[in-house]
Amino acid sequence: MPTTDTAALALCQDLIRLPSVTPEDAGCQQLMAERLEAMGFRCAHLRFGEVDNLWAEIGEGGPLFAFAGHTDVVPPGPEAAWSSPPFEPSINDGILTGRGAADMKASLAAMVVAVEQFLAAGEHRGRIGFLLTSDEEGPAVDGTVRVVEWLEARGEKIDYCLVGEPSSEAVLGDIVKNGRRGSLNGALTVRGKQGHIAYPQLADNPIHRAMPALAELAAQHWDEGNAHFPPTSFQVSNISAGTGATNVIPGTVEVLFNFRYSTECTDEQLRARTEAILTEHGLDYQLDWTLSGKPFLTAEGKLVDAARQAIRDELNIETALSTAGGTSDGRFIAPTGAEVLELGPVNATIHQVNEKLPAADVDALARVYCRVLENLLRS
Repeated sequence: MPTTDTAALALCQDLIRLPSVTPEDAGCQQLMAERLEAMGFRCAHLRFGEVDNLWAEIGEGGPLFAFAGHTDVVPPGPEAAWSSPPFEPSINDGILTGRGAADMKASLAAMVVAVEQFLAAGEHRGRIGFLLTSDEEGPAVDGTVRVVEWLEARGEKIDYCLVGEPSSEAVLGDIVKNGRRGSLNGALTVRGKQGHIAYPQLADNPIHRAMPALAELAAQHWDEGNAHFPPTSFQVSNISAGTGATNVIPGTVEVLFNFRYSTECTDEQLRARTEAILTEHGLDYQLDWTLSGKPFLTAEGKLVDAARQAIRDELNIETALSTAGGTSDGRFIAPTGAEVLELGPVNATIHQVNEKLPAADVDALARVYCRVLENLLRS
């Protein structure tokens, strides 16, 4: 086995070699389960639909601290664009390159090694859990949300949850995420009447009808935000219409849009205000909503303090709290009452060709995770 100083890096490379393109796990969870079972963890492999999930637990009594993460990665894109094969980890000039290196196989490896080091150091109070899924980069319907439902049915309650999402921006540990904005998607169809473009009086152009309403939605001031969240944002992501012919007024226009919203409003309020504006413009429309996740915020407390102190002790930097970025699986865990924090590698190259991070950061992250455990379950 690699030395403690390189154990996390070695495991990270082993995980990168497994091509776990979402929703495939490709053996990542089994590899981790074997390491966890060797420590005495009780492992439950949970398959929902086409998705592999793992819940592992050790210890008795409370509190329950859980590491959460995902083994799936996004597709690598054209292999020829990579400096080395995406699923063959390479280290050059101290930089580890490979699909999933930062998002989030470095974190997964660091979690396992951190627990190995923590348990080897002696007795502790409470329990430690691992909640892993292969459905974070995909639809996220048969992954963490289903495992949380399974845990709740068993009466299990997570007290502290550290999600390994790549939270850092410039250097490891400079940013941790203590919350996320909500995400609400809308699929709008505005109906008109198709006709010849030379005879507009015989048609009803749905594009023309929709534009003033969309302009009003884009200009709306939804809220002021607050100390933790920026103001709510409305953004159109796609507009499609037409038959492909230049002389035909289309019968419908389809618009996709998204709200990234703060805790100053609710998804119900956003839906109601949007539909009121569309109705005021006299549109014949259909609007289908999809809630990707509600906003959540972990106030400063035991978990935030433990992470800040761990980063200070191991990395000698002061960290900042942030709620920026997209959604994460923390949105499924926070509503159970758990304190949730995201702490992981630098996110500059996630989802890109040549995804990478400093190789030394993998083992440094393991030391930080181990210190978080020390601060919460031993001190």
